[in-house]
Amino acid sequence: MPMIDPSQTIARIVLDHPAAARVFQNYRIDFCCHGDVPLPEACARAGVDPQSVSDALDHALSNPSAESNRDLRSVSTPALIGYIIDRHHGYLRDALPGLRAMTAKIALVHGDHNPKLKELGEAVTTLADSLEPHLLREEQMLFPSLMARDLDAQFVRDELERMATDHKEVGDLLFRIRALAEDFSVPEWGCGTYRACFRELEAMEGDILRHVHLENHLLMPRFMGAA
Repeated sequence: MPMIDPSQTIARIVLDHPAAARVFQNYRIDFCCHGDVPLPEACARAGVDPQSVSDALDHALSNPSAESNRDLRSVSTPALIGYIIDRHHGYLRDALPGLRAMTAKIALVHGDHNPKLKELGEAVTTLADSLEPHLLREEQMLFPSLMARDLDAQFVRDELERMATDHKEVGDLLFRIRALAEDFSVPEWGCGTYRACFRELEAMEGDILRHVHLENHLLMPRFMGAA
């Protein structure tokens, strides 16, 4: 018996099986902003073999980590928002300054060997510049409005649409960063900072994908009717 239903959307698969997120990340399958398609279509869009993805999903779902196995669908909206802020916003605020510095350093030191590193540094800077005000706006405007006693439907609609637009821009930047980093592969001549940087970039990508997925496919649907 297959562990997942391939006719389900990939966003639903990740909601049902959070461990699937890592597999989709590895195969460059966007389960966040383009998650409303079934698995075969998602594989076709990404140009990957559906059987390979299915096999990887079966393995991941059989061996989930404690974090990836956490189901947040039943938690209250305040608890979900608190989790997003503590786990994902907090992570980004800690990680982004270091990633700015590391990508700038490896571009300076190794840019002659790999000219893409300069573009990579610029893309990471653009991502950080986009995310920092986005996180603040969510915390100061969107999230309080979602927890307000009297819901302002028009304001919520506008803020949710803005959030979704921001997420698409972030998704495009993540795709560009992965391409410039050549799937985070480090050449033999790469130094320790180079390796640490690419390891952290891949970790950041995974965290942002899970973060956006929770907001797009778990938080936002709770308010679509009201908004």
